[in-house]
Amino acid sequence: MNSKPKITRAVTVTDRTDPFLTIGTPQSGNTKFWRWGDDNLFPYALALMARRSTTHRRIINDKADYISGKGCVCDEAAQPRLKAFIDNTDGHGTSLRHLFHKLALDKSLFGNAFLEVVTDPSRSYLSLFHQDAARCRVARDSQHILLHHDWSRLRNEEMKSLPLYPAFEEQDDGTLRSMIHYKDYEPMFTHYGVPPYIAGFNVSAIAYKTDRWNISRLDNSFQLSGVMLLDSSVDNDGEAERIVRLAEQKFAGRPGQVMFVIRDGSEEGDSSRFIPIASQNEGDWQALHEQAVSDIVVAHSWFRTLSGLDYTGGFSAERILHEYEVALNTVILSEQAQLKEPVCRVLKEVAGIDASSLEIVNRPPTRSKPVYMKVWEARKADGLDYDPDDEGQQMFLSQIVKHNLKEIG
Repeated sequence: MNSKPKITRAVTVTDRTDPFLTIGTPQSGNTKFWRWGDDNLFPYALALMARRSTTHRRIINDKADYISGKGCVCDEAAQPRLKAFIDNTDGHGTSLRHLFHKLALDKSLFGNAFLEVVTDPSRSYLSLFHQDAARCRVARDSQHILLHHDWSRLRNEEMKSLPLYPAFEEQDDGTLRSMIHYKDYEPMFTHYGVPPYIAGFNVSAIAYKTDRWNISRLDNSFQLSGVMLLDSSVDNDGEAERIVRLAEQKFAGRPGQVMFVIRDGSEEGDSSRFIPIASQNEGDWQALHEQAVSDIVVAHSWFRTLSGLDYTGGFSAERILHEYEVALNTVILSEQAQLKEPVCRVLKEVAGIDASSLEIVNRPPTRSKPVYMKVWEARKADGLDYDPDDEGQQMFLSQIVKHNLKEIG
């Protein structure tokens, strides 16, 4: 009577790497700053998720683009110094629009953004520099910002401290420097803001993992996962490992799809076989991915057509314009005001520049009317009052577009 083969070893080859596991040690080990997250590395986790979740990254990029607009304009005749500052905010040719874009990107991603203000004791010049939010932490006195290039390998002597505006401190190079901290308000969070999409943090991870699951299936040529039973007598762990690797090369298209089970050989000869694990849940995975994408858009307080998600159903310029108008009045203008107010205050108090005429140019992503229409024709199409004999309404829409582009520079 033949006895059942005895299982001597089971080895699972799988990839259990989770990109959203908390990075770093449980405690910061430092009393000089307020930790940003339990391990002080929460911004690193947010940045990593943004690099791996396609929809999440697209929304962050688009929000930054829309908030920074198409450029900045002002009353050039009355404020030539303001115009010069708009074109060059740091003495190195960085425009104010470019500076706003970086701040808007950080604020959309981290819920926080940091702006460095530089001048001299005589206030003879003013420069503004964006600082990567992931490099900044709030000091324990809540009156300074500490900067370090890598908080996962913190060395106290490498930290740089700058006071929060309106305080300035003189640096080794003789300049006076200060920091402005933008942050999205969240109840119970005092020192750091919280990104608006925090409620969608987990669904962003779901969207990434469903994409990774599809990539795994593609890499394995859509072969089924399963269990590989191998008849073999092994005397030590090294021999068992060698057999597993040989079988992996022969049967497993990629690690993570097959479990190898090594058992004592039976007396009737080799009975090695592969037992497939059939999966009938492709539809469930697709529905899960689509639901996660929808939840990401909602968590960001954003709109599907402005995220490029509904183009497969047909390009609707009217819907895009409608959602853009809603986004403009609910998100974009509010965020622009938050970015502008501290900058205008610094310009007034440090450089003596009146920035009340500073405006960010907003333009919809598409047009609903052809540029060869006249203004009165466009007003008529929109159901507004129009006068064909009005000289101002005789202009073509293309002329207005060209004029705006010239104003932007």
